[in-house]
Amino acid sequence: MDRTTEVTSSEAGTILTVDLAAIVANWQTLRVVCGDAECGAVVKADAYGLGLRPVVKALYEAGCKTFFVAHAFEGRAARAIAPDAAIFVLNGMRPDTAPLFADFDLAPVLCSVPEIEDWGQYCAVTGRRAPKGGLLPAAFRLETGLNQLGLKPYDLEHGIHLSHLFDVKLVMTQLARAEHEAMIAKQIEKFEIMRTRLPNARASIANSGAIFLEANPLYDVVRPGYALYGGNPAPGRPNPMKPVIRLESQVIQVRILEPGERVGDDQGWAARGPRRISTISAGTADGIPQSLTKTKNGAGGVAIVQGKRCPYIGGVGMDLVAVDTSDSGYVERGDIVELIGPSITIDDFAAAAGISGYEVLTRLGQRCHRRYQKL
Repeated sequence: MDRTTEVTSSEAGTILTVDLAAIVANWQTLRVVCGDAECGAVVKADAYGLGLRPVVKALYEAGCKTFFVAHAFEGRAARAIAPDAAIFVLNGMRPDTAPLFADFDLAPVLCSVPEIEDWGQYCAVTGRRAPKGGLLPAAFRLETGLNQLGLKPYDLEHGIHLSHLFDVKLVMTQLARAEHEAMIAKQIEKFEIMRTRLPNARASIANSGAIFLEANPLYDVVRPGYALYGGNPAPGRPNPMKPVIRLESQVIQVRILEPGERVGDDQGWAARGPRRISTISAGTADGIPQSLTKTKNGAGGVAIVQGKRCPYIGGVGMDLVAVDTSDSGYVERGDIVELIGPSITIDDFAAAAGISGYEVLTRLGQRCHRRYQKL
């Protein structure tokens, strides 16, 4: 890494600890839950903000052989670490990028007829083969009700005649959220009908949440993401996953407020009595959502200071946020504050902010000091 841009622990406002062994343990747990279905891993968005390269390396060495990314550049990075893994690019293939997929043995997840035509034409004209021989790989994404990416039945009929030009390794779809059971049932029905057109391809339908839906078939390959990184895949039930991250910051100033004094540029919080306020070196640029604080004498979230739960107060700035540490022990400049960790899970943090756990992970930012060790 360029030493002029590397963020050291002494310089960083926040420190993100990532437990790679816990990620591997979560993958192994899911592999057992999934039985005969292969357990892959979704490592898009820099492995949900935790570092694509170290995460792929840990999972690959543990036996994971199928990875899902969103973009080709992520696929290239994963290929450098996992030379014989299957790597699927979920966002498909953009115009004029077919050579890149072939060069790095990436399987585009084809979502439209033009993509099928582009990939088929490239395969036919160049005669390129996969590293181990055979046709170049691809997957088909079927649209079953979310109206995002994917092939509708008429798209499939128009494009399937070109599927003999490449190896369709997988047919897949994206399910609605777990609480929409009726919608999911309709999606599965549509998927079953459409996938009969590609009887030799393996099928994939289950993400983290869908793995734990009792009525949901797992098919041949599952695609966990959030659960790998410690998020609860079954909201409302105890989390079967191990915690993976700890996010910490540092107190940079402590002050005593008199009754009526206000905090933050929005002046939305006023002290009702003498209060001890600690300003910490974390803000929106570090992934702390503005929604963690309320505007009326209270807070939506808490930080752990000296073992006590201390509420966020005032507005969250780009680089700073204040917490009310009046009820904690003695606090001084340089003390460490837990923002996410053993006492505040990803899901706790997300619920307090009114966002999803996916957002929490991917918004952690790039200016933290990231270290890989056991929690």
